[in-house]
Amino acid sequence: MSLENQYDKILVKNLVLKNVAGVEAWQRLKSQPVVISVELMTDISAAGDTDHVTNTIHYGHVTKAITKLAESTTFNSLEALAHAVVRLGCVQFGAKQTHVTVEQPKALLHAAASGVKLARAIEDFKDTDLIETTGQVSGLGVADEIFVRDLRLHTIVGVNPWEREEKQVVVINLKVFPRGSNSLIENEQNKAYNLRTIVRTLTRHIEASGYKTIEAFGVTVARLALEKCHVNKISVRVEKPSAILFADCSGIEVTRDRVWLKTVLDAEAKAGQKFIHAAGKLNYTKEVPADYTQLAYIAFGSNLGDRVDNINRAFTLLESNACVILDTSFLYETPPMYYTEQPAFLNGVCKIATHLSPHALLDTLKEIEANLGRLPSFRNGPRPIDLDILFYNDLVLEEGDHLIIPHKLMAEREFVLWPLCDIARDMEHPRLFKTNGQLLSQLLKVTAESEEGSLKIDKVTPIRSNTLWKWNQKTFIMAILNVTPDSFSDGGKHNQLDSAFEAAWRMKKEGADIIDIGGMSTRPGADDTFPEQQEMDRVVPIIKKLRESGFDLPISIDTFRASVAKASIEAGANLINDISGGSRDPQMLQVMAETQVPVCLMHMRGDAQTMMSEENTTYENNDVVSDVSHVLNVLVQRAIAAGVHRWNIIIDPGIGFAKTPEQDMELLRHLSDMSQGYDSLLRGLPSLVGISRKKFIGSVTGVDEAEKRTFGTAAAVAACVAGGANILRVHDVRPMWEVIQVSDAVWKNK
Repeated sequence: MSLENQYDKILVKNLVLKNVAGVEAWQRLKSQPVVISVELMTDISAAGDTDHVTNTIHYGHVTKAITKLAESTTFNSLEALAHAVVRLGCVQFGAKQTHVTVEQPKALLHAAASGVKLARAIEDFKDTDLIETTGQVSGLGVADEIFVRDLRLHTIVGVNPWEREEKQVVVINLKVFPRGSNSLIENEQNKAYNLRTIVRTLTRHIEASGYKTIEAFGVTVARLALEKCHVNKISVRVEKPSAILFADCSGIEVTRDRVWLKTVLDAEAKAGQKFIHAAGKLNYTKEVPADYTQLAYIAFGSNLGDRVDNINRAFTLLESNACVILDTSFLYETPPMYYTEQPAFLNGVCKIATHLSPHALLDTLKEIEANLGRLPSFRNGPRPIDLDILFYNDLVLEEGDHLIIPHKLMAEREFVLWPLCDIARDMEHPRLFKTNGQLLSQLLKVTAESEEGSLKIDKVTPIRSNTLWKWNQKTFIMAILNVTPDSFSDGGKHNQLDSAFEAAWRMKKEGADIIDIGGMSTRPGADDTFPEQQEMDRVVPIIKKLRESGFDLPISIDTFRASVAKASIEAGANLINDISGGSRDPQMLQVMAETQVPVCLMHMRGDAQTMMSEENTTYENNDVVSDVSHVLNVLVQRAIAAGVHRWNIIIDPGIGFAKTPEQDMELLRHLSDMSQGYDSLLRGLPSLVGISRKKFIGSVTGVDEAEKRTFGTAAAVAACVAGGANILRVHDVRPMWEVIQVSDAVWKNK
């Protein structure tokens, strides 16, 4: 017989009260309905024998006590309210055990309810002053549960052709067990209010997924919760209401824990591949030492000297002091705040793994600041480098003004929230109970309505020393300079040093912002296997000659070979433009990271000989936009894991590379969705598009000769500007410069 069955039960079911227990669905701290059910374990034999209510726990008294508690006290979370009710049952009413369910209807926007289930025994409260206990004494704490009821989402799931055409409703029920059998210690990451963070993470994945089986769907959701949300154990129930005509639903339920996750990760490592529930879904990350178990977000800024160099040097020192940089934001040039009579700042945020304590991390940051020349000065004054701890895990810590985590002023600083949202938009602030994205939206509304109006904050990329490209300012022109004998439209025109030199200067005069020099033709059918030294001999001399002549435009090197890229950067190039996205040469990502220059990662399949085959131009579900977006996202994650800063990454959908003319058109129609869509995998990344004289233009206009496709190219250029492209790679510089000026005036400079 179980311990529970030795007792009788006093029940109060679905008591509806008004209470402040954390924030509601819109993250506002206000009263909201809560539904409380209580089971008090006791012995009612005396009341049963005598028929006297004084010989039992009076459910009326229990109801009044819970009502008074709930309506007179404010709680930080549903879990805190549940702990208070459990304590009431055991300590005030003497119940041997108290089992409580606290449910909050409409606490989440797309779910019927969320809630908490707790059980404690009277022996857990030997110290009657305790407000919360882990339930370790009685062992009941292992069964603590946080749940989400009837989360309704829309996604593609199913094997039938019609199920692949339209999203259908799925209903998901989650049970999260914060304390596994091996984890009875209180864990800050598993507080009830973090249900919103868990649900946001899972929702974004679910609504962007397209599983064929509900089994893979359920297992993947469980894995994401374990791996990305750090829960100890979870049950996932997935129902498809529309699956069976004469039944309410079909579905599955799975339960997984961290022991299972470790087994899976070990098996994947041994097999050298991901299982289906991880393939293409989990990010590439840097290798991190086993004891670097703490995650922190660091804000950085500089407004003195070479700002980009200061930041790069700070990163080098950070990684030499027990930290690994896992991700970086984009870079932003921002006006000074508080004390405004000083130069503009470059600001950003990085995510790190470390074994340092918060105090040791703070000491390390101050030491780095001193090493880079920051001197004692007045508060908020100019500085070569500024490093602040924003978050340290989910820690809430306040030690005077010396160390406050989370950073106390971050919610009023756009220059912190913009970059923070690049890498942690859905992370919830453990004090304010809002995501970083919500904090930014709230701040933008306040500044827009202020007398000063919105701040001028520019997302930038350092293209050359002390030269920034501001992505919201204009559309940049990348002029094509092929020093090859066999490129598809201009092969042989500039393969002599003098003619290439003259062409570069002419392109600058015509309005080019950057010159893209290529020493290998990548047109369909071209030979891309000739010796690297031959390619190097074509591109390095022209780069050197231009720099020696005082040519001051940025220069891009168009190559997928690491040795060519490295030699070109050393000769004076400023950007690596790799048609393979860093995937063909195993050394390329390392070169990209070491040179710390902007890089363009392009999507393609196969090589010059095979890219236009039927296999390489066939995309899953005939959805070229989704497929290209997912592959580009993987290329970006690989680059970041290799040490390339996010602010140096540019994406290119690869028009004409392993795409039919119809697929090229589809990509152009959805350019803005790919890089600007709210839920896009590539959100915020600047884009380069190469459409000049391409075959898809000829397929529409009937112009067979590539050099005569100028008007068609002009139309494509205008379409790209309308779609939000940031760089356009073109042959005919002056005509396209004019097209871009008008297009920018219409679409970009509104």
